[in-house]
Amino acid sequence: MFERQPPIAARPRAAFLTADVRDVVLAYLHRDARLNLQLLDLLDPNVESGGVEPVVLVAWEGNEVVGVAALRPSLLFDAQLSTPALEAFLPFLESIDSGLLKSLDRVVDRLWALLEETGRRSLIDRFETAFAIEPGQLAPASMPAGATLRHAVESDLPELVYAARASLREEHRPDPGERDLVGFERWVRRRLARARVVETRGRLAFVGYADVRHHDGWLVQGVFTWPEMRRRGFAAAAMTGLVDEAFATGTDHVQLAVIEGNAPGLGLYRRLGFRSFARLRTVLFAGRASRHR
Repeated sequence: MFERQPPIAARPRAAFLTADVRDVVLAYLHRDARLNLQLLDLLDPNVESGGVEPVVLVAWEGNEVVGVAALRPSLLFDAQLSTPALEAFLPFLESIDSGLLKSLDRVVDRLWALLEETGRRSLIDRFETAFAIEPGQLAPASMPAGATLRHAVESDLPELVYAARASLREEHRPDPGERDLVGFERWVRRRLARARVVETRGRLAFVGYADVRHHDGWLVQGVFTWPEMRRRGFAAAAMTGLVDEAFATGTDHVQLAVIEGNAPGLGLYRRLGFRSFARLRTVLFAGRASRHR
């Protein structure tokens, strides 16, 4: 007689998110709302998509969620993602030759190792420190005399386009405005409602984008101070105003990420009371090298 073998554990299966399982997936992401904030925001039906409909995958073991991934507008993976769940997502990544991948460092480490094996090449590969601040932790900074923090308006668009392009260049990232300036301006315009600017003497000194404004947390991105306006207190005062605005809505916390090695940025947020809570990895990758040489 043959010895009976133990049953092989079922591998996770991946499927696109559907409306009927949204609540189950949200409950899974809420296990660590801080690390999964962007995914929670993407899945919120009350949040405007900004013109780009998100594409979200879910990994299942039976009726249990074991992984969540966004394929668009950028590649995002949940903080609890297991290796089997990650492997279940891989067939869906086959057609993605280029993109921006940003998630918890240990998740990106595993995924990028697999993507590199298929010939993808990185254009940018960097680590960032994620910071958060909760109510009662802010060490506020005062706005310099004559300066005002306000919501961005349409007439600010040329300066915001400049700031977005300059910020990318400072981070040694490709400037999309060189290839398609009209399309890049359209992208900045779609973010206009999220932008907060400091105006002083008729010109802008600072911009930051409240890209996620969720009851679980706000995420601030795209922070930029015009070079000639730096070290004058505009960024600290603007972030104070942004944090105050966020907490006035009742949100849990405000978070942002700083590139490792950015000493001025790290110092600024620590002085304001932000505390680090995770290490992120961002990979901007391009198409696969030819398999036929």
